[in-house]
Amino acid sequence: MTVLRTALRYVGWALSRIWLVIGLLVLWELLTRSREDPFFPPPSEIVPELREIWFSGPADHFFLTSKAINDFTPSLAHIFVGWLAASFFGIVLGVAVGRSRAISEYLNPLIEFGRAIPPPTLIPFFIIVFKIADPMYIAVIIFGVIWPVLLNTIDGARTVDSVQLDTAKVYGITGWQRLWKVILPAASPKIFAGLRLSLSLAVILMVISELIGAASGIGEHLVNAQQSFQLPSMWAGILLLSILGLLLNGVFVLVERRVLSWHRGAQRLES
Repeated sequence: MTVLRTALRYVGWALSRIWLVIGLLVLWELLTRSREDPFFPPPSEIVPELREIWFSGPADHFFLTSKAINDFTPSLAHIFVGWLAASFFGIVLGVAVGRSRAISEYLNPLIEFGRAIPPPTLIPFFIIVFKIADPMYIAVIIFGVIWPVLLNTIDGARTVDSVQLDTAKVYGITGWQRLWKVILPAASPKIFAGLRLSLSLAVILMVISELIGAASGIGEHLVNAQQSFQLPSMWAGILLLSILGLLLNGVFVLVERRVLSWHRGAQRLES
């Protein structure tokens, strides 16, 4: 019931602000109609193209075309595999660096060096190592999205309240129990902030990686539409990416609020 109430509140919040989206769409329509620029089609041309390409398939495809199945499946697989792998390694390494001064002194220079490298610049390197295949796309996403998770986890694990640690020690909570019952819960708000940011970056890097030689995926659709000057189709792909990002963020927010409900309750008690 709590999840349902949270979902209803989120839907109510979105509906109360839908007028802004409608206003922007109307403005977009008027401006593009007045300019009549073929490179900037109006929404009235983009939305039907979006529906025609991806959402007008037979019923056995759940109202998705075969192209939608072929594009969504690899793109979503790249996003989730890359994001989950980066999240796992980022949290594990972040806790180790955040709680150990020795590990921090050894790895901090490497972390600062690695985070300064723009992920797209390493695409040629990943192509040489993995060829143009799924591992290459996933590697680009992992390298790009691990940093928000890693840095937020380091900060969260490093700033655990000493009173909580001392209390756990008094009650005999040490080792792995201290990690699971004290350190991770205390660091979880910052960890979730990093996970949320990394999920948005995963969508961006998915597109960037698929723009290079992909045989399928949303990125491949954008390249083909651009090269064949099918501009409404290209803009339909861009619109689809914005919808995908919005849906992923919405689902993540619902999960975050559910998992961190104890944290918001503690904040209310403190205030």
